[in-house]
Amino acid sequence: MANRNNFTADRIASFKCNPDSKQTIYWDAKARGLGLRVTAAGAKSYIFETKLHGKTMRITIGDISTYSISKAQDVATEYKTLTNKGIDPREQKQAIKTAADSARSEQQRQLTTFGELWPVYLEENKASWGDRHYADHVNLATVGGAKIDRGGGITIPGPIAALFPLRLSEITNERMAGWLEAESATRATRAALSFRLVRAFIRWANSNKTYKGMIEPEAYTASNVRKAIHKGVAKADCLQREQLPIWFAEVRKLSNPVISAYLQCLLITGARREELTGLRWEHIDFKWKSLTLRDKVDGQRIIPLTPYVALLLQDLKQRSAVPPSKRYLKKLADAGEVWSPSPWAFFSLTAEDGRLAEPRAAHVKALAAAGLPHLSIHGLRRSFGTLCEWVEMPAGISAQIMGHKPSAIAEKHYRQRPLDLLRMWHEKIEAWILKQASVDFNSSTPSKALRSPSDAKTKIG
Repeated sequence: MANRNNFTADRIASFKCNPDSKQTIYWDAKARGLGLRVTAAGAKSYIFETKLHGKTMRITIGDISTYSISKAQDVATEYKTLTNKGIDPREQKQAIKTAADSARSEQQRQLTTFGELWPVYLEENKASWGDRHYADHVNLATVGGAKIDRGGGITIPGPIAALFPLRLSEITNERMAGWLEAESATRATRAALSFRLVRAFIRWANSNKTYKGMIEPEAYTASNVRKAIHKGVAKADCLQREQLPIWFAEVRKLSNPVISAYLQCLLITGARREELTGLRWEHIDFKWKSLTLRDKVDGQRIIPLTPYVALLLQDLKQRSAVPPSKRYLKKLADAGEVWSPSPWAFFSLTAEDGRLAEPRAAHVKALAAAGLPHLSIHGLRRSFGTLCEWVEMPAGISAQIMGHKPSAIAEKHYRQRPLDLLRMWHEKIEAWILKQASVDFNSSTPSKALRSPSDAKTKIG
């Protein structure tokens, strides 16, 4: 560090890089270790250089436009004090930065609200959830205020939306109990479902290293929370044997053949509504008579494709391959799209994703025409399980067809039923249901089996 100079503004302005050198360093006579580096391109910046633990150490302080001479000298003096104590200034600077980052992170963690973390939770788990389960998370957490197209008015917030403003640390058992009591007063069933979804969210948050410990486990396990949960009454809507003829007659009269087939398939297969709406042609094996359904318990399950259901699906496949009206084709062309046969078994020309979305209105219409009491879409699945007892189907077989979780050790570990065994019983219950419903079914006369004699002009929506 020879050729020391007292740094002044004029001297710094006059310093130049030596010819044939990439950089030249000028040293300050006042602050030990402080230097000014001048590059061949004319850039000038302050540096600090000294020996630490027997090795030369050089640290860039900063550009002359950022640091004044006095400020650079103060920094160099501070660095020299640290190195005299055997401390590396770079390590201390990093430690200070790490501590500051940690403090900011903890502050941000403490300020994180339920509403900020809820979308993160949904995005992380969406791929492993079924469509209906994901929709429940979205619908029950809607903030409301959107205009209702039909009938006017605005939407109301979902039960979970009331928790959005709370910081995670504010979600206590007292808060949860109060929330449940308030929501249960007007919509007890939705409040109970919302609680189950929030409970899973809390477990997820507490398993995440970033948010672990922010929400106390007692928020959903405390006795006052459990007492506030509405104890729902088990639904019992179910088709009786004597109701089958009129139900089939009205359902088969529905003007939309897709919905008509869908409702009949729900009853005969005992499948969940989303399992059938998610059925694609590639999941149907007409040759070996099987259906592959997405199962919420095991991921997927394979059930028999019974004769009547096969005819219903074959009819839909033929319909799906027929081009729609010229008006609809023009609508697609205007949108820059090209029509192609639908990959969905239960397809729709109006639904955004191209598959059947909401069959309830048509079902309610059929029930009203038949003079039957309320029967939910899920009630058709319940009906299948109940009607199976008329043919004395073993409970384990009906449960396997329906995709119920095994309820006994023997079912879990010692029953591996082949598809042919399921088919024997499944075809038996289908034949019994069709006989009770007075459906004149013969696999060799599909057109007669699929539609009722008073079939109206069909339309697909």
